[in-house]
Amino acid sequence: MRESEKQSPDFISEVKPFERFDWVLLLTAASIWGSSFFFMDIALEAEHPGLITWLRPTLGLFAVVLLPSSRKPIEASDWWAIVFLAFTWMAFPFTMFPIAQQWIDSSVTGMLNSAMPIMTLIIGFLIFGVTIRKVQVFGLLLGVMGISMVGLPTVNGGGTSALGVLLVLLAITSYAVSVNIAGPLQRKYGSLPVLSRVLAVSSLLTLPFGVYGMMNSTWSWKAVGANLAVGIGGTGVAYAAATTLTGRVGALRTSIVTYLIPIVASLLGVFILGERLSFWELFGVIVLLLGAWLTTRTEISLASIFKSKIS
Repeated sequence: MRESEKQSPDFISEVKPFERFDWVLLLTAASIWGSSFFFMDIALEAEHPGLITWLRPTLGLFAVVLLPSSRKPIEASDWWAIVFLAFTWMAFPFTMFPIAQQWIDSSVTGMLNSAMPIMTLIIGFLIFGVTIRKVQVFGLLLGVMGISMVGLPTVNGGGTSALGVLLVLLAITSYAVSVNIAGPLQRKYGSLPVLSRVLAVSSLLTLPFGVYGMMNSTWSWKAVGANLAVGIGGTGVAYAAATTLTGRVGALRTSIVTYLIPIVASLLGVFILGERLSFWELFGVIVLLLGAWLTTRTEISLASIFKSKIS
């Protein structure tokens, strides 16, 4: 690696040690997002997925714009990136999750989310030219095995369950694309200015689905509370924490927030919603988390693997 690359902000953020504030941001985002699937299950008892989808960025926007720093201007040349980020980071995955949770448990959704570091590495390598290292390749293989263990017991329940798992994986893949874009923008403008614009665009993109969902929902105070928790907490507070963390430590290390999400989601799903987890789902999430952790290791580069094999 050239010396100039080592001095770039992106490289420095990826290799500097975690500070105390970084751990606070990580735990805040993980705990809130882990409970989001639980609250979405509650909201689905009375509401159509479209309404839940639209309320997430809309309520999150109301929470973020109250902060003066969120209104810092953004250059016109970066607005196309903002729109693309709004679609991949929020509009598309926010649409997928509540639809999927009509057919699969919130705990399974949370466990599948731990595949995000794996998807982030794959997308980073294929699209953004991120170097894959030897230990990360092994992590990818473990991750695929873990996804299979978590997903297969669920899809045995029928075609809609299989579709639910697929929608969650598509949402996670979309997250993986967005997290590679969010870092540079956030480092240029700060986390809140980027987040506020992304939330605003996402709210507009999901509005048609939200109107349709509103026409097919019933009023419930319990659902209202769940929407506030997912929208203001899961989309406002948690995203603010995650985008700030991305700017401080880089996209790949931010994705380790998903190590804690399945733990929170599973505990809430089992002990409050009464969901049941099979042995293979529990064992699969352990394998998946191990694979996800290995994808964040950076000891040996893939180029050195090929070089050693050739020699």
